[in-house]
Amino acid sequence: MSKIIKAMDETVVRETAARCRERGVVIPTFAELRDPAKIPAGIRERLAGVGMDDVHPLNLFRFTWKNDVRTGLYGPVNALRLPPTATGIEAPVVGLVGKHFPTGSHKVGAAFGCLVPRLVSGEFDPRVHKAVWPSTGNYCRGGAFDCALLGCTAVAVLPEEMSRERFEWLRSIGAEVIATPGCESNVKEIYDKCRELAADPRHMIFNQFSEFGNPIYHYQVTGPAAEEAFAEHRPERGRLAAFVSATGSAGTIAAGDYLRTLHPHMRIVAAEARQCPTLFLNGFGGHRIEGIGDKHVPWVHNVRATDAVAAIDDEDCLRLLRLFNEEAGHRYLEGLGVSEAERRSLSLLGISSLCNLLAAVKAARCYELGREDVILTVFTDSLDLYRSRLEEMRRDRGPYREIDAARDHAAVIEHQGIDWFKELGFIDRKAIHNLKYFTWVEQQGKTVEELNAQWRPEYWEELFTQEVGVFDRLIAAFNREAGLFS
Repeated sequence: MSKIIKAMDETVVRETAARCRERGVVIPTFAELRDPAKIPAGIRERLAGVGMDDVHPLNLFRFTWKNDVRTGLYGPVNALRLPPTATGIEAPVVGLVGKHFPTGSHKVGAAFGCLVPRLVSGEFDPRVHKAVWPSTGNYCRGGAFDCALLGCTAVAVLPEEMSRERFEWLRSIGAEVIATPGCESNVKEIYDKCRELAADPRHMIFNQFSEFGNPIYHYQVTGPAAEEAFAEHRPERGRLAAFVSATGSAGTIAAGDYLRTLHPHMRIVAAEARQCPTLFLNGFGGHRIEGIGDKHVPWVHNVRATDAVAAIDDEDCLRLLRLFNEEAGHRYLEGLGVSEAERRSLSLLGISSLCNLLAAVKAARCYELGREDVILTVFTDSLDLYRSRLEEMRRDRGPYREIDAARDHAAVIEHQGIDWFKELGFIDRKAIHNLKYFTWVEQQGKTVEELNAQWRPEYWEELFTQEVGVFDRLIAAFNREAGLFS
């Protein structure tokens, strides 16, 4: 039936459907999240009266890139084309905007892709199980929000050095919170805690680094949204040159696999922190680009499809955060010709979004891209999740002046070079792929046979294209059982 869903428990499905009936929960299909025009009219009518961040079951239907924040309904894909004056390159950079998801990040969709297939198949029983969300950023927030909408218990596991906003929000929504030692790159410590929690059968671990529902959501929903954004923003005779994504859990980068089916000659560029250059240099270390975890290769990363790696200095991301959001930074950008509307839009880019932007700049300079070469990327979240970081920098570094803005613009944007950018040949990709062995086979119980199977392109083609049909059939059947499918 499915490589992901191993068994059906009809008794649990009936009980869970009854719970959903009592709570008024209708679960959207992946097809509806990809194209909200397919959502039943009755749901769309009620949705207009529900706030974007309300803990309301109808917000499940907002796990799409097409939320219209003005009407509360749907519109074109939320995407932002940055002006060349802000990027320093001629090639247009177009980013999908994650702020307009519930919780302010697209990770609610990735978590949906992991939890819902197990919920509608009966593998996850909300009467018994707790959903454990190991994360270095927004994924545990997305999982906690999904659980709140679906009536499930959430346990968030994340590094203790994450931003204050994350911990405060998780507790406010009722999640159990476990802080593990370290920062973004301390993923093993998260795994160790999950192994401890898994000893209790009530805990079901939804590890975004190994759960295929994560990249399937991005292949099926984010990929088509990116293609629509490209069609909307492409210049005359424009072509798609590259898709850029920080690897993190390697979910979002799967949108590049979808785009390549339509644009065979485009490049997929993975970004990571220069302070922890795992893909670039088999490296290790701590860094401050919140939202991307390192020191291992995610099980769900189709490494063979990755064409290049860009390692981004975390200090550059923090300097850009100030340039794009401080008053003096805006005055300086105004002098460069960046319009008021364009300056206001820069707050849509959080720290990992800025990492993606700088990786796009490196790619444009390495490949000598011009006005007709569009670079797609993802602005995963916004300044709203990092205001405490701005406060910390103001306290530790002093007020931000126009001379600081000039320095940051010159050093971070104008002089962003092609150093720490590596094109991957066949052997390079195989070497990165083989790194999975040490985390996943030696430590996490995966098999060498499946590791070897992952090197074959058809493994990913089948996974990304066939599983979603099973998921949607189960969701439709579950909604019929609940009696709330229209």
